[in-house]
Amino acid sequence: MSEISKDFEKHVPIIENDYDESDFVFVQKNERLMDKTYASTSYLADVWANFKKNKGAVAGMIIITIIIVMAIIGPMISGHSFDDIQIQWQDLPPRIKGLSWLGFGGKWNGRDLYVEKGFQDLYFWFGTDTQGRDLFTRVWEGTRISLIIALSAVLIDVVIGLSYGLISGYFGGKVDMVMQRIAEILNGIPTLVVVTLLQLVMPNGIWSIIFALMITGWIGMSRIARAEVLKLKESEFILASKTLGAKDFAIIFKSILPNIFGQVIVMSMFSIPNAIFTEAFLSFIGLGIPAPMASLGSLISEGYKSFTVYPYMIACPIVVLTLLVLSFNLFADGLRDAFDPNQQHR
Repeated sequence: MSEISKDFEKHVPIIENDYDESDFVFVQKNERLMDKTYASTSYLADVWANFKKNKGAVAGMIIITIIIVMAIIGPMISGHSFDDIQIQWQDLPPRIKGLSWLGFGGKWNGRDLYVEKGFQDLYFWFGTDTQGRDLFTRVWEGTRISLIIALSAVLIDVVIGLSYGLISGYFGGKVDMVMQRIAEILNGIPTLVVVTLLQLVMPNGIWSIIFALMITGWIGMSRIARAEVLKLKESEFILASKTLGAKDFAIIFKSILPNIFGQVIVMSMFSIPNAIFTEAFLSFIGLGIPAPMASLGSLISEGYKSFTVYPYMIACPIVVLTLLVLSFNLFADGLRDAFDPNQQHR
């Protein structure tokens, strides 16, 4: 034995432990110890479970559903047409049967205008405008226009913006440089200028707004798609697809696109409030939907002229527009957290 070992034994005593069966106890004597198993769930099920945790997003989804249903059936249940002008009905306040105790009895400034004009049997839930048209019908008809604009914005984002960004980011180099310079030039043109110039060749209406969105409305989506492609195109599964001889466009739309689908949906939802607000703004300044068609923006513009005398004319479209934009923002925020729980705001 070496000198070091002998010296170690002198200063560090070796402790000998004696064990018997009583020193050991089974954790589960009569049961088999095993890991807990969980039922497997799909990706969409996980997304839905995460989405339901966001109460604001669920509330937004419910409000959006109600507004969509009312936009479909609202003009049908009122019994009036959105462009039916009846001068004898002008400036009538809201009147709802059975809700007079809530202030919907047709009285304004202490006067019952329905009784004074001999319209005791008429009920206008949102009142009438300065030309005697039913505001209830016009508000939901205008909501239809806003929803059509929203749907068009999503289609433009997916068809133009997504494809543009995927191609630009995947090929890179000179292709990416040229495509991004084009996008920057288009993004530098204000939407108001685009719509104004379009009026020289197109009449006012929904098509001029949609065409304006086709020119500039897809830039944001293309940038998001390009950024995601730049992160994924050097991944192992992309390199493996190239090695196996996959075509470029097959890789873009079959390998890369499914991996950024969540971000695409979220970005599309965020583009909806912007499109709705753009339409409302253009209609408010007279560059949107022409009379006698109705949109939320044009209704707000018309009600603004009589705001000091008949504020209910502007209140109804403003409330619907606010709920629509706010609900889509909450819904999009909930989708973002559901698809990527690690990015949730705390």
